[in-house]
Amino acid sequence: MTARPLVLITGASRGIGAATARMAAARGYDVAITYHRDAHAAEAVLRDCRASGARAEAFRGDIALDADIAHIFSGCAERLGRITHFVNNAGVTGDNGRLDGAAPETLRRCIDLNVTGAILAAQAAIRVMAPRHGGEGGAIVNVSSMASSLGSPNEYVWYAASKGAIDALTVGLSKELAPDGIRVNAVAPGLIETDIHAPGRLERLGPTTPLGRAGRAGEVAEAILFLLSDAASYVTGTILKVSGGR
Repeated sequence: MTARPLVLITGASRGIGAATARMAAARGYDVAITYHRDAHAAEAVLRDCRASGARAEAFRGDIALDADIAHIFSGCAERLGRITHFVNNAGVTGDNGRLDGAAPETLRRCIDLNVTGAILAAQAAIRVMAPRHGGEGGAIVNVSSMASSLGSPNEYVWYAASKGAIDALTVGLSKELAPDGIRVNAVAPGLIETDIHAPGRLERLGPTTPLGRAGRAGEVAEAILFLLSDAASYVTGTILKVSGGR
């Protein structure tokens, strides 16, 4: 019997990460997820994944902390085995507002998690997946945002800047890791129905998109699963917009 591929998804107790975990399990992956605080939400994701026939485990940790990243990856190896796919999803925006009114801790938390944490998590994944480290290659999908190209003025330009870094990481790693048989791509979600948005934001901006509505987490998960899959075997270094044309 062929072993199921194993995907690790950070920040997957809710939103896009949770939708991706459930979809991956239904499509033949075993699944590891990380969460920061909401153990009950993570357990609900695990139940659904296991109901689809997948082995599934959750690991608590803060992706901004290198010690937590190390704990997550070692725990995954011990309980599920060597990952073949990685979704770099964990992230925060911080409170909405102008940059000149933002608290330093808001800016630091965003960059520590969205940039430094994402880079460290990608590094840990490479050290498992690359043939030079005993792996067999695979695929990485980073979760960026349309904010990286729109800039998010008067909302969270620091978050937009953090996702610009993810775009650069994607392009650079795709070239660096191609000889290792690891494809690296990103998705850039637009207005998606998750709790990352301030109250009323989706209702206000959704109708202004060319498709006239906000997107659903499952629609982003579809794009992620495509980029993880062999159907995207000649796709690397791509940042796929999932934004309703925005």
